[in-house]
Amino acid sequence: MPGPLLPVLPPGTSPVPLPGAPPGAPPGAPSGLSAGPPSSAPSGVPPGLPAGLSSGWGAGGLSGLSPGPLLHVAGPDGPWEQVHDQLAGQGHALVHTTWGQWLTAALLDPGLRSLLGRDWPRYRQTAAPAGRLRFAVSRMVLKHTAAAALQVPADALDLAYRPGGRPHLRGLAEAEVSLAHTDELIVVGISRSGPIGVDAEPVTRRPSFELLHPYVCTPDEAAELAALGEDERALRLLHLWTLKEAYTKALGHGMRRRFSAVGFRRDEQGRTVLAGEPDGTARWILATHLVHGRYLVSSARRPPREIETASRPAPYPLEETGLPPAATLGWQLPGSSGAQPT
Repeated sequence: MPGPLLPVLPPGTSPVPLPGAPPGAPPGAPSGLSAGPPSSAPSGVPPGLPAGLSSGWGAGGLSGLSPGPLLHVAGPDGPWEQVHDQLAGQGHALVHTTWGQWLTAALLDPGLRSLLGRDWPRYRQTAAPAGRLRFAVSRMVLKHTAAAALQVPADALDLAYRPGGRPHLRGLAEAEVSLAHTDELIVVGISRSGPIGVDAEPVTRRPSFELLHPYVCTPDEAAELAALGEDERALRLLHLWTLKEAYTKALGHGMRRRFSAVGFRRDEQGRTVLAGEPDGTARWILATHLVHGRYLVSSARRPPREIETASRPAPYPLEETGLPPAATLGWQLPGSSGAQPT
């Protein structure tokens, strides 16, 4: 049975309401969108976090959540250096921002049509002004993130969609991307080690266990959640939802795949892994972060590919073999037999 994913909520606790979005939308912004980042989280328990989770909050974060923040980028001007460095050094990067921080750029950018590319007709056909601008901002963030990571101009990237809606960069098979947004938050994942999926939900969202558990939970997960109090059950169900949506988005299935067909557990190191996978053989890296103290952000990605190389020593020094260097290293030459380079 999967181990706990989040700390226990004491009986009788209830979520704290989300703080209001900061005022001050830029001129021309439609109603429903605001400018500026969410209110910053003070030291101690973050605002918006259910009160019962305060006992698990500390320097290491919440039990069951991944350490280290996602990279925050406040607008098209960056800073972007960390995004490129993280992709180069770790094979992936996760970026978060808010609608409000990019609104002015979306409203005033004379090159928006070129930047959106094949998404321009969809942008123009979106009837509601707020929805149209949200669509534009999310694609701007995705393209600028990919451009910074790959060191190419943002408007040179061709964003397309596979069956099921999974975004991908045409002509750049070595880079995979994923996009999630909820309330004010936008999250982009980019990976060079294979598929990646991201999902985000407010910590105060209250999914109905009774309605959703047949769709979301495996029998073991449903049994574990059914034994919990209402508040902790709702929070753990939300956590499972974000993990499973991130995973199925990485697979390219999204909401078309029944979440109850996928189970998770905690391994010996406390990491979340797919149920049924032996310890130490994880084919996916699963992580959940708490962002702004208000959102659960989960990601699923392939681990970095290891490059195997031939390690056999040459039988003699190169100058004494009379063979080309490639043959001395054990690599196959045209018309010969031997090991292929890997």
